[in-house]
Amino acid sequence: SSNSSASDPPFFILATMPGLELAHFWVCSILYTLALVGNCAVLLAVRLEPSLHLPNFFFLCMLAAVDLALATCTLPRALSLYCFGNRQISFGGCLLQMFLIHSLSGVESSLLLAMALDRYVAICQPLRHAAILSPATTARIGLAATARGAAFFLPLPFLLLPLPFCGSRLLSHPFCLHQDVMNLACANATPSLVYGLAAILLVMGVDAFLICLSYIFILKAILRLASWKERLKAFSTCVAHLGVVLAFYVPLVGLSVVHRFGKGLPPLVHILMGNIYVSVPSVLNPIIYSLRTRQIHSRILALLPGCQG
Repeated sequence: SSNSSASDPPFFILATMPGLELAHFWVCSILYTLALVGNCAVLLAVRLEPSLHLPNFFFLCMLAAVDLALATCTLPRALSLYCFGNRQISFGGCLLQMFLIHSLSGVESSLLLAMALDRYVAICQPLRHAAILSPATTARIGLAATARGAAFFLPLPFLLLPLPFCGSRLLSHPFCLHQDVMNLACANATPSLVYGLAAILLVMGVDAFLICLSYIFILKAILRLASWKERLKAFSTCVAHLGVVLAFYVPLVGLSVVHRFGKGLPPLVHILMGNIYVSVPSVLNPIIYSLRTRQIHSRILALLPGCQG
């Protein structure tokens, strides 16, 4: 049963696809495998290729580590629904998973902003690039991104902790998200709602605005170049970053729209949008950078049996 009284031990029931459990199992298995292999390959390629020891690729390694963590804290739990049939998740386990998902997403957003800064400096201040983004500065930016993501989303579990959950315990996704859990509370959750919205706007919203602003300056600098050939060459260095930005923000906006306006949509839509949000960036990011960066592409091929030379 998905109903429980407020005095019962708190738990939630994770959503599944009725009649499509086996298909969902294989989709999650393939996505998790691609995320593991792709991001580990990027980390290893950057580690082994000296020409990739540059700030933008250090940020890419941080992004790959975040993607690995995000995929690992969501997809294996979704797979266990079909392997063991246990759809219940404890209240504490749900809050922990919720914090990890939102904080890692915040860290990823901050890293995308840092990568936009790297592209801005490389194109607009190329002679000062090494001085501005030194290895020590790059490491500090990575630590700041991690601390920012954790700090902004740490209050979310504590705002949900005192709320009673006396009605349905059925979630809309095979994992825990803040708004999904908050909607099941049978008490006034306005403080949690306001803070959750503020955190999203102050992290993802501000980052998206600054990324757009950085590309306005980048485009102005590119248009000042003498020839179209130089302009296309400069812009081509931004294509991979633009691809991962879209891979992150489009699913985020789509999931927000479904939560806000999709109460009458079939449960399958909520499950699909949730899976896209947590898995698409983790799968697409290494593919995009591997295809757009010759050194990464060559190094990954060299790691494969039979591809040396």
